Amino acid sequence: MSDQLLIFDMDGVLVDVTESYRETIQRTVEHFSGRRISRPEIQDWKNRGGWNDDWALSNALIREAGVEVPYQSVVDYFNSIFHGNGTDGLIMRERWIALDGLFERLSQRFQLAVFTGRLRWEAELTLQRCAPHLRFAPIIGTDDVTRPKPAPEGLIKICDQSPAARRWYIGDTVDDARCAREAGVPFIGIAAPANPRYSELVRVLRAEKAIAVLDDINQLESVVSA
Repeated sequence: MSDQLLIFDMDGVLVDVTESYRETIQRTVEHFSGRRISRPEIQDWKNRGGWNDDWALSNALIREAGVEVPYQSVVDYFNSIFHGNGTDGLIMRERWIALDGLFERLSQRFQLAVFTGRLRWEAELTLQRCAPHLRFAPIIGTDDVTRPKPAPEGLIKICDQSPAARRWYIGDTVDDARCAREAGVPFIGIAAPANPRYSELVRVLRAEKAIAVLDDINQLESVVSA
């Protein structure tokens, strides 16, 4: 077993969720409030921190629009769009970001794990669809912890399984960075140039003490190989 450990957030890091989670937020908010919120507005909320949970974010955006809806109704509608009938949900739009060969090289030197804000079965479904040949272990989802990110519980659980390993956490939000800091794990930020608040995201990730901010994970070897 390797003495080095790479722990990945999933959304915006391993997979592009622009047309899945972000679109689901937009559709959910529009369904209940009649307002089509923009993706730059969603990113503004993400950059504030504390909005890693897209169900909670959707609910807050609906409330900000002046509409009160039971939280569970928001969750149920969100999931109906995201999951669909198993074949037509927006989760199926997710696109694998890594170029061919990246994880094959990384897996020769590192243990690979995932700590994500999505449900574990959702993460496993997308990993099986996009990268069935890769092994990430463990995979910790939001349903495996008592407090979601930025609380570090999930990250600490993973690190405790390999206490002697040198480790890094790779994420794309303020909450990911704060989670890593609380767990005492070096943080590598991802800020896609296509992000509607790219410059702001780079600024806030650097302010949260990211050791590097990359365009995407295809640049990761330049940091962890040093």
